[in-house]
Amino acid sequence: MWFGERWITSIFDLFEENVRYFPGLLPEIDDEDPFEVLDSGRAPQLSELRLHNGTIWRWNRPVYDIVDGVPHLRVENRVLPAGPTVVDMMANAAFFYGSQRALATEDRPLWTKMSFEAAHENLHAGARHAFGAQLYWPGVGWVSPDELVLRRLLPMAHEGLRDCQVSDAARERYLGIIEERCLSRRTGSSWQRDTVALLENRGLDRDAALVGMLRRYIEHSESGHPVHTWPRSV
Repeated sequence: MWFGERWITSIFDLFEENVRYFPGLLPEIDDEDPFEVLDSGRAPQLSELRLHNGTIWRWNRPVYDIVDGVPHLRVENRVLPAGPTVVDMMANAAFFYGSQRALATEDRPLWTKMSFEAAHENLHAGARHAFGAQLYWPGVGWVSPDELVLRRLLPMAHEGLRDCQVSDAARERYLGIIEERCLSRRTGSSWQRDTVALLENRGLDRDAALVGMLRRYIEHSESGHPVHTWPRSV
């Protein structure tokens, strides 16, 4: 997925980037004249734009769509990871939307305090090195992901969820999972890597270790317990 090239000021910047960097692959041309449709008082389908947009994968995807005859624009944000359990996904959502709410209400927008290049590097460093990464944050400098979350982002997420009138019990439950995940330095991907390594150390070849890890992963996922509580032993 493409992260982008700069901070933007409008959703139209995203559409312009799509045209600039991703040539159309499917030469389908629609007969609709969007200006004629607009003049008639209706919303154009913009089928060519929608087809082209559907071939592009980026972290923040702009979408033009029509539902029940009503056109709308939206941004599909793809930062929330899947699994490994429902409660983990709920915790991820609470953490993201709470911190996002807090950032949106700050006096100075985040992009005025941090360069786009720093955000871009944060994304790739976190993806490559997980808890071993060093991330930049305004007013903090370079810090590990668990320290950044515990000291700065979790308090922001609590504040944001309070502003959204989320109950104290829900906040503590879901953000508590994020806190414990940082304290244990355990995520779904780290559990997978650790489990494969343990199985290989017991003499299994790579394929058998991967199969064994997946079998245990499914079992733990179906238990519904958050990933930070999963046992390290296999």
